[in-house]
Amino acid sequence: MVVANATPLIALDAVVIDTETTGLDPAVARIVEFGAVRIQGGRILDSGYSHLVHPGIPIPKASTAIHHIDDTHVATAPAFAEIWPELRQLIDGSIIIGHTIGFDLAVLKRECQRAKCEFDQPRFLDTRVLAEIAEPALADYTMETLAAWLGVELTGRHSAVGDALTTARIFSALIPKLREREIRTIAEAIRACNSLSKVLEEQRRLGWADTSESHGRRDIERTLGRIDSYPYRHRVRDVMRAPAKFVDPNMPLNQAIRKMMDDRVSSLFVQLAQGTESKILAENVGIITERDALRASAKHGSEALACTVSQFMSKPLAVVPADAFVYRAIGRMSRLAVRHLGVVDENGHVIGALSARDLLRLRASEAVSLGDEIDQADNVGALATAWGKLPHVAASLRAESVTARDVAAVISRELGAVTRQAAVIGEKRMREAGEGGPPCTYAVAVLGSAGRGESLLAMDQDNALVFENGGGSEDDWFAKLGIHIADILHEIGVPYCKGGVMAKNPAWRGSTSTWNERIRQWIRIAKPDQLLSVDIFFDMRPVHGDGRLCLHIWQQAFDIARNNYGFAKLLAENAGKIDEGLGLFGRFKTKEGRINLKNAGLFGIVSTARALAICHHVVERSTPARLYGIKALGIGGAHDLDAMVQAQDTFLSLLLAQQLEDIGQGRPPSNTVAVKDLSSDECTRLRSALRSVEHLEELTRDLLFRS
Repeated sequence: MVVANATPLIALDAVVIDTETTGLDPAVARIVEFGAVRIQGGRILDSGYSHLVHPGIPIPKASTAIHHIDDTHVATAPAFAEIWPELRQLIDGSIIIGHTIGFDLAVLKRECQRAKCEFDQPRFLDTRVLAEIAEPALADYTMETLAAWLGVELTGRHSAVGDALTTARIFSALIPKLREREIRTIAEAIRACNSLSKVLEEQRRLGWADTSESHGRRDIERTLGRIDSYPYRHRVRDVMRAPAKFVDPNMPLNQAIRKMMDDRVSSLFVQLAQGTESKILAENVGIITERDALRASAKHGSEALACTVSQFMSKPLAVVPADAFVYRAIGRMSRLAVRHLGVVDENGHVIGALSARDLLRLRASEAVSLGDEIDQADNVGALATAWGKLPHVAASLRAESVTARDVAAVISRELGAVTRQAAVIGEKRMREAGEGGPPCTYAVAVLGSAGRGESLLAMDQDNALVFENGGGSEDDWFAKLGIHIADILHEIGVPYCKGGVMAKNPAWRGSTSTWNERIRQWIRIAKPDQLLSVDIFFDMRPVHGDGRLCLHIWQQAFDIARNNYGFAKLLAENAGKIDEGLGLFGRFKTKEGRINLKNAGLFGIVSTARALAICHHVVERSTPARLYGIKALGIGGAHDLDAMVQAQDTFLSLLLAQQLEDIGQGRPPSNTVAVKDLSSDECTRLRSALRSVEHLEELTRDLLFRS
């Protein structure tokens, strides 16, 4: 299995190994015992694997004094060449972890050379080096010192399997320490290890395996293969059948079959509660399909035709949002083993139908399953494993010429999905801790770029909680849930928001009445010191729970802010100044060879579009939708507004390419781009984009007061 560079350490699949040998010189040392312990999804699986090996030479007494293995212990043990196929199968394709692993790998390589066996050096991590990165001030980095520092139990010291098990525990305990130093993924850990030149030079001098090599560069960031990009370019609403077809639960089955034939559909929705057909919640809907009718006829014969559809329908209805990408519908059908889905709007009303027949022209792939892998994750390790595949998907889509804007929309949807699943796992933790379930109906929302559908791979958390009523014990429960959500996201690789825009903080959670009052305070009092980060509230998108709670306060905020020029102006001013991206003669203004395209470009476009949308009541989330809405109102020059959309496309495209490159090289993704790596065409497009945002402040002031 090829392990992706972007896989979080917390979700790593790896094999921890250790060897006991005849000596400490890897050029001549022979293996007398090999031990291994497997880590899967970040969890230590079992007590391990152990095998004695006949070294082919007498074991020195000095070595026996350390590991207590003498010639009598290995007298009947197999030679290395006999067990190598078994060892190779154990470690092949895995990340290898060890304590001073360079020694073990050097010995393994030399043994293979003697036995004329093929040795393909794996990618590996060294707990000794990782520990020095995590805490440079330790007196030494022996296994005993690290175990004491980290509170790890030493097991079977100087037995191969015992040391492997202890090393696995040390690695697990190091993960949160490394996270504090912004090291979350395999590639980031490898890059950090390679930075310890003094340690690496000492290991090379001793003849150990060179840990500064590009570990298995041949498999670095292999993408998921060519994928069908259609499911990532199109939304469910583009392929669904609408309007939804409803029947009464008391309709005879033969009439339902006739209706399916007349309407040329393979299923009908069964309306189980009163309401107009455009306002029926999914929870009040069942489904009857062609296959249900065939099964009923096969089981009951012609008598089934006179029975009501309610006797053969399925409930609850499996649904997918209309705004979801098609790949999510494919994944959901696959996971649930169903051929039909209901399509719902943001309020949970059934508005259309989607069948496997509608999707026949689409090919499912491993990448398509990403969304449902996130939805099924019931623990932090599984969630981190699924989340770690996102850069692979982004790279694959970029290779298929999917636009950066569409890739950003996919990333944003999955950021919403992991936020939702963090809430599910958090709620499960609270029940297990005796805190009980939610005291009332609630919803979780994402804000900022995730809400707008414009997130790239350098993201942090922006989320909020809305609950139906209360403010006493209810708030205590939701405060704990907010902490769980933030901590889980931080663990899997979505860092805490530096501005504190997270549901764990009181300012970003509350009952509907609390939120309504908060919004009135923001808009009517409008004091600059009270409006920090308030602007991203207007990007709110519900991702979990009863989304209608979020949609109500979001819509209400737009209604109250309508034509409130002072509030919109303060939001624009509070956003801060745009960095100058160009200097004299059109030269890029860089720091350490990089230009920050968020500060010099994206930030201004997003803030301008948001302020204009709030003031002129363009109730949209995405930046292009807001700008096109302003254009439709006849406010501002069409050329200026179109140029802003094109500039945002350019910034997103260049940033996505750079972030994927950085992730592959083990650098955390950022909002900066290395100018020297840009082609002449990219430089031309970037200059044009930066020039289009040079006068955004004046443009914003001008357009705010037009009507």
